[in-house]
Amino acid sequence: MAETIPDLRNVPKARAYAELKGHSDAILEGIDDDVTAMATMAALVHHAFGYLWTGFYRVVVPGQLLRVGPYQGSLGCLDIAFGQGVCGAAAAEMETVVVADVDKYHGHITCDARSRSEIVVPVLDRRGDLIAVLDVDSDRLDAFNAEDQQGLERLVSWFATTKQ
Repeated sequence: MAETIPDLRNVPKARAYAELKGHSDAILEGIDDDVTAMATMAALVHHAFGYLWTGFYRVVVPGQLLRVGPYQGSLGCLDIAFGQGVCGAAAAEMETVVVADVDKYHGHITCDARSRSEIVVPVLDRRGDLIAVLDVDSDRLDAFNAEDQQGLERLVSWFATTKQ
């Protein structure tokens, strides 16, 4: 099935995320593979909003290590320890982390020097176990807000509601 990705950069965020969630749900209907879903969501978010880097870091050692998974953009860091950087903090705390200016975030890991702001959303499975984090980087300062947090959290809720 060929699917086009809508350009949502000039659409109000709440509406944009609702539209993106609808596209994602339709594309992933009948799919029960996490990697397929991660690849699909990364492509949708990345191209719909024109972000610098969009992708997942998967839990490979629970409570200890994340490894880069499906993503869009320049090369990402390969491994990130829980508690290190924005991704590691979101994984360790199991809470979304929004960073308006990565240069002011103590311990920020620079994978791409063009990154100026970032949001990282924990991804939970049906049991409530952390399976990954969704990391989105922008080349603009203060690119993410509560609407992005809510929209991305709703998008990755697919993993908690899908048979796995």
